[in-house]
Amino acid sequence: MVTLGIGILIGTVVSRGVRAARSSTVAPDAKLLPPPSPAELSSSFAQVAEALAPAVVNINAESTVRVTRRRFHGPDETPFGDFFDKFFESPGAPLGDLKQQSRGSGIILSTNGYILTNYHVVTQDGEDKPVDRINVSLHGDDSTRYKAKIIGSDQWTDLAVIKIDTDKPLTAASFGDSDAMRVGDWVLAIGSPFGYDSTVTAGIVSAKGRDVEGGVQGQFKRFIQTDAAINPGNSGGPLANLAGQVIGINTAIATQRGTYDGICFAIPSNTARKVYNALITSGSVRRGAIGVQFYSQNNPALLRSFGTDHGVVINVVEAGSPAERAGLKRGDVILTVDGKPIKNADELVAIVSDTEIGKMLRVEYLRDGKRLTTDVEVGDRNKIVAELQEGPEKQGEETPAEASSGVLGIAVKSLTREQAQELADKLHLDSRQGILVMNVRPGGFASDLGVQHGDIILGINHHAVASAEDFNRMQSSLKSGEDVLLLIARGSGPHSYTTLFLADRLP
Repeated sequence: MVTLGIGILIGTVVSRGVRAARSSTVAPDAKLLPPPSPAELSSSFAQVAEALAPAVVNINAESTVRVTRRRFHGPDETPFGDFFDKFFESPGAPLGDLKQQSRGSGIILSTNGYILTNYHVVTQDGEDKPVDRINVSLHGDDSTRYKAKIIGSDQWTDLAVIKIDTDKPLTAASFGDSDAMRVGDWVLAIGSPFGYDSTVTAGIVSAKGRDVEGGVQGQFKRFIQTDAAINPGNSGGPLANLAGQVIGINTAIATQRGTYDGICFAIPSNTARKVYNALITSGSVRRGAIGVQFYSQNNPALLRSFGTDHGVVINVVEAGSPAERAGLKRGDVILTVDGKPIKNADELVAIVSDTEIGKMLRVEYLRDGKRLTTDVEVGDRNKIVAELQEGPEKQGEETPAEASSGVLGIAVKSLTREQAQELADKLHLDSRQGILVMNVRPGGFASDLGVQHGDIILGINHHAVASAEDFNRMQSSLKSGEDVLLLIARGSGPHSYTTLFLADRLP
């Protein structure tokens, strides 16, 4: 009995010690993390979908296309484009009329039937002309088709406004501030992928200001990138924030299969708002331009080569343009416009395009290390910007390309006296200069820089190149870690050229 009593006493003391150890807290001032509340986020999604879905419409566009053996364009957004082209270009292909149909989405922005959608939804595949018929279905009413007419369109932003007539007021969406969106913010996409109307998908803002197309075609398209699922048929539908506001117009996808691969793009609402207001006011969008061409991407090495850390280097000054009349030249660096510093090409485009046509802008620029100023009259972009032409025709047989060599990784050939003189006349050069690029070594410095076979190198580091000997001598003097600037002439049409600067630091 004594032994048993001692055992019970010891067990009680040990048990209390264990309980005390378990109840002690390592970090008494730390708070336990609560479990996530998926119900709260789900409720937010549901509220946005319920509020915005009635303002989203389904668009069915139809056209009748004449099919010939010579030419037929299949739908560009489908993986069958090449198949259609090959089939209808083959001997014995069927002739006659073919009905083309395309589906998309749109957003009601006025209770009396004005709808914003994508330009490519209401234009024929591969053609810059409107479709023959546009039928619109409202949310929750698949049985009624409303005929729509195009009020105005803007190819540069891929946006268009259409109008339907109804006997009842419609639900209209409201625009939010796309600039206020942050990477990581939740967004919802609503539309009609593959014809399934009122489809809602969720994702986040993956990036802002994406330049997808590049060059002149992409100057006014700085997309919001999202991973919300967007497929063919979503085009023209809204990308919305959790307040139920439209912050983007779903427009494009990056895909290898023709369907959703996780990267999708939307025109920001702040851009769409300006275009919509212009289209319902005048039926078109008028933008300012001064007639210069430049690279849209920042290139620190290029700017260093001209002695500055900011600005936009002019590649081309269009003949007869306001810029030419104001005295601007190729190689000038635009530093400020009306006193506003120009850090990149987007800022220059934004200021000039939003300026009233006919107004004078005070432009400060850098030339040969000196700061100069001039007044430039803003012109109509539609009259200044020339349409892109096909590449230059090749004359005769090309000589075999010799092996590329040297630190730049290119092989060159001197121009004949007649070729050099013709080039100097076309580009208004002070003297005959230029060498033809015969070969570009894959993975070499020039290849990474963007030099192409058939380009003509006019200068290296602000020094004119008149022969292959000049080129070899200049190339041999280049050192590792040195900035290299090339002035290139590239064919832009039959017997025509454009100029551009390429620069980077030599490895």
